[in-house]
Amino acid sequence: MLRMHIVQVCWPLVGLMMMVGCSSQIDSAANNAPAVPTAPAGEGAANAETYKVRFETSKGDFVVEVHPEWAPIGAAHFRELVDAGFYDDTRFFRVIDGFMAQVGMNGDPEVHAQWSERTIPDEPTKQSNTRGFVTFARTGMPNSRSTQIFINYGDNSQLDNQGFAPFGKVVEGMDVVDSLYSGYGEGAPRGRGPDQQLIRESGNKYLNAQFPELDYIITARVIGGDRALIAPGDELRTESDDSVNDQ
Repeated sequence: MLRMHIVQVCWPLVGLMMMVGCSSQIDSAANNAPAVPTAPAGEGAANAETYKVRFETSKGDFVVEVHPEWAPIGAAHFRELVDAGFYDDTRFFRVIDGFMAQVGMNGDPEVHAQWSERTIPDEPTKQSNTRGFVTFARTGMPNSRSTQIFINYGDNSQLDNQGFAPFGKVVEGMDVVDSLYSGYGEGAPRGRGPDQQLIRESGNKYLNAQFPELDYIITARVIGGDRALIAPGDELRTESDDSVNDQ
């Protein structure tokens, strides 16, 4: 996994594996969980309309444009997470200069646990992991994408043949993404940044106490076109069921 643990990708397979399986920064809880296709994978999904999501963060706003034709399963699952309010008040717990900014572990351990096993099937990579493209993190296991996503800072095309399929791209506010706090570097056990296992156990309580400089998402909302189909938080309250590497 590239040293970039793309959510868990280590750096060029080692870096990449960090993303996928190398680092323990990407939700590994999904490793042994059966894939649950929460998003349609058929032609209908591929033909779904493009939509935009505005992220209000501690550093300002940025907008991601999602293209279902690039990765229909990932695009549909991301919409589900956004509509449920999953990304609200979540920290960018892994920000590596020149590599990527990773987010997607809910600050409430119970909420994160509900989603951690909702993995989705792998799908072909149709776009490259270059600057501004947004991709789900994954572990080294098949069908392990769940909730963690990362935004590429540079040319990470070495990830393209390792199951990291971009589903969207930052179209506004990339300067905000560039400014996210990266002082903690890589997470445990390779660096001094947040330990994903401790995030799973204690959520924002752990992050706020040990890593107070982390930037975070205040809200993430679909803008324009169809409004969110689920009021933020409703699904999390009613259902109990999470690369680059998901740990």
